[in-house]
Amino acid sequence: MIEVIIIDDEISSIKSLEWELQNFCKDIVVLKSFSNPILAQQFLSQNAVDCIFLDIEMPQMDGFQFLESFSKRSFSVVITTAYDQYAIKAIKAKAFDYLLKPIDSDDLIACVEKLRGDKNELSVHEKLENTLENMLQKSYTNVKKISVTSDGKINFINPDDIIYCESDGNYCTIYLENKEKLFITHKLKFMEEKLNDLFFFRIHNSYLINLNKVKEFHKADEYVVLSNQIKIPVSRQKKSSFLDKL
Repeated sequence: MIEVIIIDDEISSIKSLEWELQNFCKDIVVLKSFSNPILAQQFLSQNAVDCIFLDIEMPQMDGFQFLESFSKRSFSVVITTAYDQYAIKAIKAKAFDYLLKPIDSDDLIACVEKLRGDKNELSVHEKLENTLENMLQKSYTNVKKISVTSDGKINFINPDDIIYCESDGNYCTIYLENKEKLFITHKLKFMEEKLNDLFFFRIHNSYLINLNKVKEFHKADEYVVLSNQIKIPVSRQKKSSFLDKL
């Protein structure tokens, strides 16, 4: 199943594309459509999608300005426009495909097939990642590494090298002892489950910390100082459990 949203200031274009997707493309779910790109930004900050169909010329902001508001993207982008002069900018913006309005049904079907192939390839990649992680843990019983995908690479990490993980909506960032940061397209819950059997604690809705890296706990202000001198707030609801863990 491929979950998409449509962003276009012309209601007629939205309805036309919705109809084409529903009638000619299998396994496509249009989660939502937006005539206002600002509302689409808000939606994407809280929801994960596989792809967005994005118009370029819109009054609130153009499509490229919309994409610039995302420092990292976990979704594919299909540009839908009546103008062909944006092709080079679309390539630079790493668009997945470029469809000229009125959208040809065959072009749309071919685009969705490519999207489906891309998503299946990702699924196989995730299965490979899990298999490699299991093999690694069996081979090195003394050091159980975990695997995470970042920037198209599978990274194998010793959990003790992780200082903390920070939530960013549907994504999170892993902060390591060597000052390296890994951005992953998973919620913080993903890392919490991976590190569930180790000495990690969800100290706040937005933070998962390595308890071995805690240097100080400031009771009055309710925050901890970690080994990299970063201050992390302690949720009042979590404080008692946190102290029990320590």
